[in-house]
Amino acid sequence: MEATLFYILATMLVVFAILTVTAANPVRSAVFLISALLSMAGFFFLLEAEFVGAVQILVYVGGIMVLFLFVIMLVSVREVEGQRRANRQWKTALVLGIVLSFELVFFVVQGAEVFSADTIDQQFLNLDSQTGNTETVGGLLYSTYLLPFEIASVLLLVAMIAAVVLTQKRL
Repeated sequence: MEATLFYILATMLVVFAILTVTAANPVRSAVFLISALLSMAGFFFLLEAEFVGAVQILVYVGGIMVLFLFVIMLVSVREVEGQRRANRQWKTALVLGIVLSFELVFFVVQGAEVFSADTIDQQFLNLDSQTGNTETVGGLLYSTYLLPFEIASVLLLVAMIAAVVLTQKRL
């Protein structure tokens, strides 16, 4: 069941990531990015890291993407669509794509040996006793540090409203 869910989430993530990059309309691109971020949060839930998945949804989908959508809405999309697009970076993209493909093949072939669970457990044995898990971080964030967390969210809201007011056309 977990493997099936993993492949479904992976397929969704790859499809939405490609659609994010290739979409001509910036609003649709932002919506595809939201879908990709939600499928990434699904990976965290699948790994039983519920707190990290919830933070992924709250911070990135709920906060950052709202800011992105505000910026997209404030920029004149019709003027941007009418401008000539610069497609002169295809050589750089091709080279980077080849390099990333070689890295992917290396980690698929050699990754099991280089990054074995025993090696990682031995390296971070002392680190685990010094730090807390995500449950501890979540408990601290929503109890001890609740007020600073809420103040940060209010500041983001004020910044968003200020951006709308500053870019509003005077009548």
